[in-house]
Amino acid sequence: MIARGDEVVAIGGPTAKERPGVALIRWNNKRGTAAGILPVAIRAEADLIRAEAAAMAAVELARRGFKPDLIIAHPGWGETVHLKDLFPHAKLILFGEFYYRHLGGDMNFDREFETPTLAGAMRTNGKNVVQTQAFTQADLIVSPTAFQASTFPEIFRPRIRVLHEGVDLSRARCNPDARLTLADGRVLDRSTPVITFINRNFERLRGFHIFMRALPRLMEAVPEAQVVAIGADGAGYGGDRPDKKQWRHAMLDEMGGRIDRSRLHFVGRVEHDRMIDILSIGAAHVYYTYPFVLSWSLVEAMACECLVLGSDTAPVRDAITDGQDGVLNDFFDVEALSAAMIRAIREPGAFQAMRAQARRTALARFDRATVGVPGWLALIDEAMGG
Repeated sequence: MIARGDEVVAIGGPTAKERPGVALIRWNNKRGTAAGILPVAIRAEADLIRAEAAAMAAVELARRGFKPDLIIAHPGWGETVHLKDLFPHAKLILFGEFYYRHLGGDMNFDREFETPTLAGAMRTNGKNVVQTQAFTQADLIVSPTAFQASTFPEIFRPRIRVLHEGVDLSRARCNPDARLTLADGRVLDRSTPVITFINRNFERLRGFHIFMRALPRLMEAVPEAQVVAIGADGAGYGGDRPDKKQWRHAMLDEMGGRIDRSRLHFVGRVEHDRMIDILSIGAAHVYYTYPFVLSWSLVEAMACECLVLGSDTAPVRDAITDGQDGVLNDFFDVEALSAAMIRAIREPGAFQAMRAQARRTALARFDRATVGVPGWLALIDEAMGG
């Protein structure tokens, strides 16, 4: 087992954050992708450029006499590809976050915006090229959820272990005294019927368009309802719209006068404590996603005893059982989401057991201190043959 006295060194890019007690060696790539390169090869070339830069940083470590027994890394951007050539005796654990698919994942799930094409399949394959090479070298691959593990080709699955990295749930718990002061001075608290929503960047992949389309019926049926949306207008996982509009503006335009904008509050990105307060005052929290990686915000919402209204998609089903820890509806069924939000406000007593169970589930599956850290230490022992 890893113990005090182990020497830990990190290799990171120019923006990598330092950690107490961990020496950090930064790599710097000195070139970009070549002009005129085959379009489907752009991602692979970029990954290999980063791989070379990371390898040069590792060479510097080797010159200093550092020879790792174990390497743990995320291979998604290429940095790990050459490390086993430099340190052939080191065990290698790689983070298996997601293996891209042309169908059945984040691509071509929502046919309103995408149609499967051969060109699209080629782009997806190009995104997998370098990480596939990296995974062939791994002794173990760690995926956070069963769904994320299932995206990988069969050849890799014997090496995959399902273990969520863990969220610090000691910091995510309901604050019964929470209050939110809005920009206009109004104050929302638990006496106000509030629906909450979080996207890092508002986007279709995380169901922002479905959420917005469900609001008119909610606002008509529940005139006292308030809606608080946390997030920014940057580029999301789903990419830009063809018209280049930000999703927030595009959906506000689509909804027009059907939404009472005085009751819809976009608060931007917020500090963690403020996010917890916002979750704490909610009658329900909406979490929708294409079949993609699980968001930490869902886990934190569950830990705050939110009533989660989720999409019946993977990997939400890895966290929530419909009717037990929350309520799941078909991703595309706008009316079902509207009805669920209305019922959450009108019948709060019907969901108290679900709220309590949501926190219990979050602690049992996703807590960093009791699940993530012990699980990772056990994986290290397995990789090292301990």
